[in-house]
Amino acid sequence: MVSYKRLNPEDVQFSSAVLSEEPRPVREDVPVPDPEEASLLPRRPSCSVTTGVLVIGCLLLLLCGGWLLGTMFWLHRPSKEQPHRPPPPAKMPDSGAKTGLNDTVAAAARREACSLIPEAWRFDCYPERGVVVTKELCEARNCCFMRASSPSSSGSSPSGRNGIPWCFYPPDFPSYSLVSINDTSLGQKATLVREVKTYYPADILTLEAEIRHETDTRLRVRITDPSKSRFEVPISVPNATRKAESPTYIVEISKQPFGLVVKRKSTGAVLLNTTVAPLFYADQFLQISTSLPSQFIYGLGEHRSSFLHDVHWNTLTMWARDVPPMEQTNLYGAHPFYLAMEDGGNAHGFFLLNSNAMDVILQPAPALTWRTIGGILDFYVFLGPDPASVIEQYVEVIGRPAMPIYWALGYHLCRWGYNSSESTWETVKSMRNYGIPQDVQWNDIDYMERFLDFTFDSEKFATLPDLVKDLHAHDQRYVMILDPGISSSQPEGSYWPFEEGLRRHIFITDADGETLIGKVWPGLTAYPDFTNEVTHEWWYDNLKRFHDKVPFDGVWIDMNEPSNFLDGSTKGCPSHSLENPPYTPGILGGLLRAKTVCATAQQKLSIHYNVHSLYGLMEAKASASALKRIVAKRPFVISRSTFPSQGIYSGHWLGDNRSQWKDLYTSIAGILTFNLLGIPLVGADICGFSEEPQEELCVRWTQLGAFYPFTRNHNSINMMPQDPTAFSPLARTAMKQALLLRYSLFPLLYTLFHHAHVHGHTVARPIMFEFPKDIKTYGIDKQFLWGKSLLVTPVLDPRVDYVEGYFPEGVWYDYYTGEAVRSKGEELRLDAPLDKINLHLREGSVIPTQAPNLTLWVSSGQPLHLLSALSDDGSASGDLFWDDGESIDTYENNQYAYIVFNVSQNVMTSEVLRTHEEATYITVETASFYGVKQKPSRVLVNSQDATFTYRANQVLTVTDLGLNLSQNFTISWM
Repeated sequence: MVSYKRLNPEDVQFSSAVLSEEPRPVREDVPVPDPEEASLLPRRPSCSVTTGVLVIGCLLLLLCGGWLLGTMFWLHRPSKEQPHRPPPPAKMPDSGAKTGLNDTVAAAARREACSLIPEAWRFDCYPERGVVVTKELCEARNCCFMRASSPSSSGSSPSGRNGIPWCFYPPDFPSYSLVSINDTSLGQKATLVREVKTYYPADILTLEAEIRHETDTRLRVRITDPSKSRFEVPISVPNATRKAESPTYIVEISKQPFGLVVKRKSTGAVLLNTTVAPLFYADQFLQISTSLPSQFIYGLGEHRSSFLHDVHWNTLTMWARDVPPMEQTNLYGAHPFYLAMEDGGNAHGFFLLNSNAMDVILQPAPALTWRTIGGILDFYVFLGPDPASVIEQYVEVIGRPAMPIYWALGYHLCRWGYNSSESTWETVKSMRNYGIPQDVQWNDIDYMERFLDFTFDSEKFATLPDLVKDLHAHDQRYVMILDPGISSSQPEGSYWPFEEGLRRHIFITDADGETLIGKVWPGLTAYPDFTNEVTHEWWYDNLKRFHDKVPFDGVWIDMNEPSNFLDGSTKGCPSHSLENPPYTPGILGGLLRAKTVCATAQQKLSIHYNVHSLYGLMEAKASASALKRIVAKRPFVISRSTFPSQGIYSGHWLGDNRSQWKDLYTSIAGILTFNLLGIPLVGADICGFSEEPQEELCVRWTQLGAFYPFTRNHNSINMMPQDPTAFSPLARTAMKQALLLRYSLFPLLYTLFHHAHVHGHTVARPIMFEFPKDIKTYGIDKQFLWGKSLLVTPVLDPRVDYVEGYFPEGVWYDYYTGEAVRSKGEELRLDAPLDKINLHLREGSVIPTQAPNLTLWVSSGQPLHLLSALSDDGSASGDLFWDDGESIDTYENNQYAYIVFNVSQNVMTSEVLRTHEEATYITVETASFYGVKQKPSRVLVNSQDATFTYRANQVLTVTDLGLNLSQNFTISWM
């Protein structure tokens, strides 16, 4: 694949030494009077003219020198307050000066003012790609033109690409002015006017800005065109009805130029400052910039990168695209949300509710620019104040994730290239024979008849219905792939999905109103328009008809960016500004239609130009709705393309990764980022999708994958098998142990998903979320937590039997042995033989576990073992959510049990806050306590003596409890 990026002047090398010189200002000829004409002028003593010029020159030098000294002092003086914006350069000279002397002074002053803008604070005035920006091009936009310092400067990115703009905005670049403002029931509404047009067509010169104080921790700002409605993203968001009474933020408004400064009331920290660069609002170019309080910024999916983004001239493009994960490329989904850290451990979030193609530019000031080519500017600021609270507030807006069906948290097995139902079945049987847990078997597109949706190959997969019946008989489930492309080239009367789709008018059409035809796996295809409710009913009908033949349990929706093997359609795309906008973000392929449908394509809701990145969301919504009707249980949908609010309807996998150690490592950043984005049911293809699997890599990946929220092994056609049974006995045993470990932790994982569903918590959690004041945790993406309590430290390198991990300050207990690790906030080296993944329990936690089995249906009925990791003061707490695992809305309908565990002063209490029939089937059989400092002489369970053991490493274990989970109990020792 080719990574398309902007061509900067510094990326171009000229063979001519003359061309490589610093551009020189154009010299203007100053008219010189004819000597005879001069002699007709009244004569003055020559000394008086010379003296006057010298005096004026001296005065100018003194003024400029004083101003320069004052500016330098201002720039370098220590500040007690966080600056709202970069150091202001000199005021640009009056453009009305007309004399040659004034022009020269003005030009010099302008150059001086431009030179005083620090490189880190340069905002790009010429962002178009494929253009070598010259001084003339830049100054035609009335912008500053100055070369950047050497590539070794701080502005240079790690890749060596120097992204410092040479053409950037001067401080007096025209923007909008606030001409009126009025109070509203939620805040203020203002009118903004631009007097000078920009260099992009169709400027909207009058805007309306509405500032809504929606809650004490949520601010919303909408900037719209008051004269004409524009496309807005059709996801449901809260509708505030009254102004926040005690907001934790302060909003300051700049009138000339218009801008917003949002501060945290408690600290004065500036969270948003849009005055740092001019506001653009043209029909196809909207741009707004802000300063950032620190360089610690996260989110902004979907991209392959470290968890902590690089702010050194890093452009992140959003426009859903079918491409194997690679750096500096727009991938499958679009998520215009970021989380930013502040001094002292506070955090805030920002969400731009916009689905058009966009660039997000990070620069080391630090600052950020949003640059989108449609829609409106509708954004939220979330005040936290801690990272976890920011995510809670964000998902409250976009929608909290669904509670998954229980078997979604088991082990899933898939590959492209089983080639037959018998081969698929043999893999399942082999897994059973080796006693390796498996809940779900999948098939890729090879199960279909000629890759046609809603069919199965009547020869190679003739026994598929029988395989599914066998899976169900063993408490296992079946999931198959569906692509959105519906074949349009089958003989008339032979393919109901296409013909019925035509009859109902559910396909995307081209600019002429004809069904748009692209090309995907089955050949020529039409694309369902999931913005149309009629399409949802057609989708349900097709799924129901297929379910009657093959009773599948869940759906895997792929290729839904939507993907196209052509650019646009079989007829191409029309010449139109929607296809070739004035500015095209840095999308792979350089065109909006690259490997997708035309931007001018027509959908029920809007043109594809506006809704492209919503395709996967809308398909997931239709799929989840259909599954609820078909199976009458919680729907299981995994989608490749995603958008904010996706977690309501589906989970996500990280796409077509590779069997490489680097992909193993980057998967952690992927799952952490998607947990921030409100899609906690996420994982990567274990062992890698493409390239031949390596045994050691596959073992380490299975160990890490056992702690993905969504755990699936999947590989590509023509690759060697990589399910656990395909490897040596040593490797197979190590993988089996990792999966049994996951199954034993199901009660903890299920409870974490409950909190994600109800409160918007993360499941796979960055360490910084629990330790926001420890700056050492801010960049960690080689370890993570499950919830607040379980620290996972995987091996990510080949041929090692140890791993180094960071342990925040406190007491951590080895999960397997109970050995205590006291950390001051330091990296520790841990033994990590091939059959082990390091796990540590955080002090102060109680987690429930179960004896594992081959399926979650069986293991979820096993007795519980409670594991308590005591703090130095002997305290710990935890909880358990329990229901039937599959009914819809059990929490909303109060059909669940909820139990809270507390340990204090040598007493554990189990308090049933809500009981349910399901809890009556479960017993608590054993309990272990890590960190019991003295050996007890006696242990009581509900005031009765109990059998116990105590080890020298301060682990107390109480056995043979036989306690019913639905009843309160106490365990005490003395």
